[in-house]
Amino acid sequence: MRGFFLLTWFALGFSFSHAATAESKLKIETPNKANALPGAPWQLIRLNEKVPPTRYRSLLWDGVDAIEAVANASMALLAHPLDFDLKSKPILCWRWRIDAPLKTANLATKEGDDYAARVYVTFKLPSEALSFSTRMKLSMARSIYGSNVPDAALNYVWDNRYPKGTKQPSAYTDRALIVVVQTGAELAGQWVMERRDVFADVAQAFGTELAQPTLLAVAADTDNTGESARSGFADLHFVARDAACNFPALH
Repeated sequence: MRGFFLLTWFALGFSFSHAATAESKLKIETPNKANALPGAPWQLIRLNEKVPPTRYRSLLWDGVDAIEAVANASMALLAHPLDFDLKSKPILCWRWRIDAPLKTANLATKEGDDYAARVYVTFKLPSEALSFSTRMKLSMARSIYGSNVPDAALNYVWDNRYPKGTKQPSAYTDRALIVVVQTGAELAGQWVMERRDVFADVAQAFGTELAQPTLLAVAADTDNTGESARSGFADLHFVARDAACNFPALH
């Protein structure tokens, strides 16, 4: 994934009305038309018109209503707005799958910053959680790219080489944390259920318990490595810490 996108994607034509803001359950409906994108408020975002977009569609995949992502030396996001109290529902649940991990990706380098599957959450942070230098950097970015540049982001990834539990800043910016949730090919080709404490992750990474979630996006991106990837995402929703994830039975 190229450049400074994690702190600039909003500026590339991505906006939602207040009426379209998400509830704690992000519904993915399978349309009657084959190869159709999920409907509003999901939105496809191309970050660079010179880079081919990752292709997304809704489908029933091994009994799961899902979003399929197919990347061929490509990148685009499929994004959904968020507007809720993270303290009340701090746990993000989802299902995902990959056909295979990438071969040459390396999250420690800009040239290797590609993944077969990513789930992103972006945040607005209170001003007291931002250092003076960070506020200046964000102010400069917003003067160039627009006022909706987020303060911070978490990236939950299915990696190819680093062990599960690895956490480190993006190779592009320390305002985005990479968290390796799955790695390698052992679970490839099947749906894997995940549960992640987003509240705890953002508090630890950015030093505040007052982060406000603003957006969730899924992606398969291979524009840096030039590889191909196919992945799926389903049942994205937030629940209370003491609540179970709600994964529907297979069709």
